[in-house]
Amino acid sequence: MYIQAVTLFGEMFRSITDYGVTGRALQRGLWHFNSINPRQFADNKLGYIDDRPFGGGPGMIMMAEPLQSAIDAAKAQHNGKVVYLSPQGSPLTHQKAAELAKLDSLILVCGRYEGIDERLLSSAIDEEISIGDFVVSGGELPAMMLMDAVLRLIPGVLGDADSAGQDSFANDLLDCPHYTRPIKFQGMTVPAVLRSGNHALIAEWRLEQALRRTLQRRPDLLAGRALTPEESRLLQKIQQEERDIPS
Repeated sequence: MYIQAVTLFGEMFRSITDYGVTGRALQRGLWHFNSINPRQFADNKLGYIDDRPFGGGPGMIMMAEPLQSAIDAAKAQHNGKVVYLSPQGSPLTHQKAAELAKLDSLILVCGRYEGIDERLLSSAIDEEISIGDFVVSGGELPAMMLMDAVLRLIPGVLGDADSAGQDSFANDLLDCPHYTRPIKFQGMTVPAVLRSGNHALIAEWRLEQALRRTLQRRPDLLAGRALTPEESRLLQKIQQEERDIPS
């Protein structure tokens, strides 16, 4: 995959290009990265790429022309889907990340200030994506979150091929609890089933715990979900146990 970021702060992306599984995957050639600064396309000596909003109001708006030129430059290097990170966008979900992971190329536009000229949104942006119902100072952090979510789904990026498949939301359920050494910590003991060596029982326990956690924390994920017979049986067991708890 080839990812390009249109950003005023390309150096921020070192946290994803230089470290962790994404950094190692970049070194192995599993993905490629390039950043393009719209300031280099400014038509003024000072490199301004923002101006006051028409109609008044606080803050500055990023101008369409330098952003358009930066996007064109990115497309000239490697054409791809253009995504703008925006609070007004559709939510970033595991399913959306999986959809984007199938693409060969992404161009991520990172806004600053009060946003970007609406005309650029209409003419050059293929999709707006939001990381949540809150506002941050720029699109770089959201872009890196999107990149991490997408890249870990590309074959070979994670050391264990099964890791991504066991993540929360990978099968529309939250993840089950995980444990490692020591067996006892502050009076709490690793569940015996996980130390039993019985892989069938371990798989059933993990599915039951994932269903239990999803029911308790994100019941909306279960609404409308087509349950397998095993999931239905375990969910009924969980619900019965919760009904039996004294109020």
